[in-house]
Amino acid sequence: MNWTDCETYLEIYPPHEFGFEECLVFLTRSDQEILHQLIDGFLYKLIEVEKEFILLKIAHTPHAIKVEFPINLPAASVRKAAAAYVWEWFDMGQDLSSFYKTACQSELLQRLVHKYEGLRMVCMPDLFEALVWAIIGQQINLTFAYTLKKRFVEQFGECISFKGKQFWLFPSFEKIAELDISKLQQLQFTVRKAEYIIGVAKAMSKGEIKKELMLQKNNYQQAKQALMAIRGVGAWTADYVLMKCLHYTCAFPIADVGLHNALKKQMGLEKKPTIEEINHIAANWEGWQAYATFYLWRSLYE
Repeated sequence: MNWTDCETYLEIYPPHEFGFEECLVFLTRSDQEILHQLIDGFLYKLIEVEKEFILLKIAHTPHAIKVEFPINLPAASVRKAAAAYVWEWFDMGQDLSSFYKTACQSELLQRLVHKYEGLRMVCMPDLFEALVWAIIGQQINLTFAYTLKKRFVEQFGECISFKGKQFWLFPSFEKIAELDISKLQQLQFTVRKAEYIIGVAKAMSKGEIKKELMLQKNNYQQAKQALMAIRGVGAWTADYVLMKCLHYTCAFPIADVGLHNALKKQMGLEKKPTIEEINHIAANWEGWQAYATFYLWRSLYE
């Protein structure tokens, strides 16, 4: 991690291939988003570090990402954790030069990389959030998924107010583990999804599911199998979490509807491609399927 603690603010020095504006396009794709806000060109994000709520005010300068603390100045250890959060949120530890070389072998990817140069995976550092968001998104459209997430966060999350606006934290697994299924049904969650989410929360409360444990898996297949052992987590959900939280660039949610729509649009196809056809199209994406998918998703927000 390349950064400087300037005490009253942080400067984070992103890698060469980094396009903050491109990442913002993805972050602002829904007006129902509740976990971050773009206000007057600044990105605001509430995080919790050492049981302290920290509001981050993030801006991109010509040579760095500047992170300010508009409410209170946290201790040095908390500032370091905040820098680490932002670094991971924008996947800045990933060397994209290899992806861009891989993209040169595909006319489709070459076009997307040229258009969205510097776009990085916008990650979910919190494993519980990543699992819940993926479960919410199963077999429903993105608009309704955001609606359900907003209800979930407003009902069970915590927030702070600053200058007349509310900034929210994703609910803790400890709180969700105590819920009855009916509490989620009231928000229009299906019984099955409510069971899955509360089940994940209970397993995390018992220490059975931990990000640290998942990161210790030797390879992609082991990590995927460990995720799929969780009730409610199938192949698509596992791959989504692997790419967005656990930083596996080879994760490939091949059954993703957004991926299919993007391929149909980008390749001028009459109908969405089959899984077999996608495997053929992706033959030379090896090792970078997650990034190829993410760039294709980005193409849907034109």
